[in-house]
Amino acid sequence: MLPSWVPGAAAGIVSLHLLQKLLFPYFWDDLRYLLKVLMYGLRVEMYRLQGKIVTVLDKFVKLAEKQPHKPFLIYEGKVHTYQDVDRRSNRIAQVFLRHGTLKKGDTVALLMGNEPDFIHVWFGLAKLGCVVAFLNFNVRSRSLLHCVSSCEPKILVVGADLLGTLEEILPNLQKDVSVWIMTKDSSFPSVHTLLDKIESASEDPVPVNHRSANNLKSSVLYIFTSGTTGLPKAAVISHIQVLKGAAGLWAFGATAEDIIYITLPLYHSAASLLGIGGCVELGATCVLKKKFSASQFWSDCKKYNVTVIQYIGELCRYLCSQPLKEGEKNHKVRLAVGNGVRNDVWREFLDRFGAVKICEFYGATEGNICFMNHTGKIGSVGRTNFFYKLFFPFDLIKYDFQKDEPIRNKHGWCEKVKKGEAGLLISKVNAKNPFFGYAGNKRHTEKKLLCEVFKKGDLYFNTGDLMVQDHENFLYFWDRIGDTFRWKGENVATTEVSDVIVMLDFIQEANVYGVSVPGKAGMASLILKQSTSLDLEQMYKQVVTYLPSYACPLFLRVQEKMEMTGTFKQQKFRLVDEGFNPSTITDPLYFLDSSKKAYVLLTKEVHEMILSGKMKL
Repeated sequence: MLPSWVPGAAAGIVSLHLLQKLLFPYFWDDLRYLLKVLMYGLRVEMYRLQGKIVTVLDKFVKLAEKQPHKPFLIYEGKVHTYQDVDRRSNRIAQVFLRHGTLKKGDTVALLMGNEPDFIHVWFGLAKLGCVVAFLNFNVRSRSLLHCVSSCEPKILVVGADLLGTLEEILPNLQKDVSVWIMTKDSSFPSVHTLLDKIESASEDPVPVNHRSANNLKSSVLYIFTSGTTGLPKAAVISHIQVLKGAAGLWAFGATAEDIIYITLPLYHSAASLLGIGGCVELGATCVLKKKFSASQFWSDCKKYNVTVIQYIGELCRYLCSQPLKEGEKNHKVRLAVGNGVRNDVWREFLDRFGAVKICEFYGATEGNICFMNHTGKIGSVGRTNFFYKLFFPFDLIKYDFQKDEPIRNKHGWCEKVKKGEAGLLISKVNAKNPFFGYAGNKRHTEKKLLCEVFKKGDLYFNTGDLMVQDHENFLYFWDRIGDTFRWKGENVATTEVSDVIVMLDFIQEANVYGVSVPGKAGMASLILKQSTSLDLEQMYKQVVTYLPSYACPLFLRVQEKMEMTGTFKQQKFRLVDEGFNPSTITDPLYFLDSSKKAYVLLTKEVHEMILSGKMKL
């Protein structure tokens, strides 16, 4: 016979469980995630208190001793073990120690595609205590020279397949920059070869004091912003940021047994810090791809037994756009980690490719705030709560799109938005969450900071992103402040407009932006699906049905190929600059003629009438 109190206690426990599910449905998910964040923070703090500074490179060297024969990189079918990578990076360190004039703290710029030698050079230079600047290999001529000069390197290392890019900039490159190329011989004057010297170099490690870090806040990398709104900026990356980035896969539940597939460019923080750094943090294996291929993606995943994939921007949509094949769910991928996936693509991806946990996160390369969607809520970039804000203080504030600045009240303070409203995301800059700024440009660094926000003396990092926090404390990316424009007294979010347009069955992709008319009117650059044509009548019906009148794009531009950044983000900068002039644009242009209730061909005559004010907008 059970004691009389047992049924009552059981009923109480069940009631408490039901109450928790009803009132605090995400309690255990939040607790697990928060404990992981705290555990990692405490581990780093313990090292600091013991007088140890343990970097990601230190962890890699230990793993090379502990598991020398475990595959670290798999590239084009060839396996590179932890020991292989450690020894080849030692050779590179020895070459520069012997032939170069590098000293600890010097900057070396690296212009190389996705290949094992990118990692060998990166790790080898890091073993000498150098700051490595990752250059975007898609950037050419003037922009590339700007990138090189902004980080002031002593040496520029160039991959064998990028000698054409080097040839373009060599005549205008600063004379004090020593150039090294990953070949055995060179036709360029005053350019050093690296491959021949690596082969004859010693595999012995260089003295540890070369790489030893005195402070986790010291610079270790320069990673360039994607340049969606202008020339790229070199974000200063410290040891602590590398450690935080490397913990991302672990925080989402990846383990040492996982095989991570990296198709993103290594010059980007997602691939280098989260991907390669994440592999080191876990002691896992990475399958590295030269370049993303939608058609080869899943066959690679099956071939190499991939369990974790990385995505960014439009990559998931490219996969969903591939022709249907049999057995698409027949793979071992369990986690997809990244950011920028649209709601409709998220759902389609899960329906088509099976039970893959989408681990969406938010974080800027140079930022001091990060959100992680640890619950899997579709569309959300993460979730916050009281405890998270204690460790990582942030706010969403009101923003004036006409003046392009935060709104301040009569006392001069910024104001927070209500839940459900879009606001500018700002994060507090303090000793625990520092902002390191940009190399070679103090003005750009200062521009990203907001002073006297809520009280005298406070300082916040301006992310430039508009977010919405719902009543369950989930956070959603709304738009970039540069991408949002104001038309007829209303704020228009470009993402909202493009989401409506891509619902049409003949639209492959839509890139929405504001153009000067005067004021800022909406324009959509469109890519049509194969074997389809633009149905202007359907287009008109779609936008007037699903969008408020002020958000309907006034202009359409049909392109054959969408301009993208190297990290699969839509390139708006040039499109905004080109505007809607049919005299200079060869692509078909259309105009929303409200009097005809239709999109019509934009001729030179109509263009002139718009500019002169004769045509009513």
